Amino acid sequence: MQTFLDPAILFFVFGLVAGALRSNLQIPPPIARFLSLYLLMALGLKGGFALAQSGLTAEVAASLGCAIALAVVVPLLGYGLLRRKLSRYDAAAVAATYGSVSAVTFITAIQFLDTQGVAYGGHMAAAMALMESPAIVMAVVLANLARRADGTQQASETHGLGKVLHESLTDGAQLLLLGAMVVGLLTGEAGRQAMQPFAGDLFKGMLAFFLLDMGLLAARNVSGLKGQSGWLLVYAIVGPLVHAGLALALALAVGLSPGNTTLLMALAASASYIAVPAVLREAIPEANPSLYFGLSLGLTFPFNILLGIPLYAAVAQRVA
Repeated sequence: MQTFLDPAILFFVFGLVAGALRSNLQIPPPIARFLSLYLLMALGLKGGFALAQSGLTAEVAASLGCAIALAVVVPLLGYGLLRRKLSRYDAAAVAATYGSVSAVTFITAIQFLDTQGVAYGGHMAAAMALMESPAIVMAVVLANLARRADGTQQASETHGLGKVLHESLTDGAQLLLLGAMVVGLLTGEAGRQAMQPFAGDLFKGMLAFFLLDMGLLAARNVSGLKGQSGWLLVYAIVGPLVHAGLALALALAVGLSPGNTTLLMALAASASYIAVPAVLREAIPEANPSLYFGLSLGLTFPFNILLGIPLYAAVAQRVA
């Protein structure tokens, strides 16, 4: 109940209700883009300041290793399962969506831990950055193999692997996150105090405003799931829980703290609804956008924000 009384979460619920009522309430796209960039910049700064204080430790290396392992294993497992029900192109696209990560889910998880007073490492922001691209690359490779088997190469040639790699590694949002981490790392405590009014005091309000917009978008994209197989709707909820379980097993194996375990579980359970769909529209035009976008934003994102994050935190604190 305490989770639902958090102002940011309540604004997300309000956005869901307003969207379901078909209200004309909307956040102008330029403002939504600014809010997204602000949250990533603030997150990067916080991570950099924390790294400057803690330094490179064994847990930092273990966390990043777990993140890379999950970024490879989750999309491969997803593709193997989804291929039984979907075309190779749709299976690759959905697997990439669920193999990548949602920055807003991660930021909300951090805010939840802050509210609960649970410590975590700032390096987990770097783990998030590492987990974004591998799934996209694997999806493009799988799609190219499918085109070769089908004898169609045109789409592969117009948006090849090299271009996808460049776009993934130079994405503006990801670069901003990493750049802000470097700034925080170099400036340390002095930088933290100087940026506190911007990156600290404003953070909660900006997150609430952005989650309002996400609630509106989620409610308006549920319609894209009409007519989809009930099996896929189940996958949108059960899949993230399985991915979180994989993250928990890895975290226990390497001895991560409860806070870092929670964030790793939230990352593994999240699904991209911004970066990956934007690339997939061009890289795999044969896939159905309403399928992978509707599942991730219409079902998985609300589930994680409202129920998943508190569940991951409770499990991590009990067993980690």
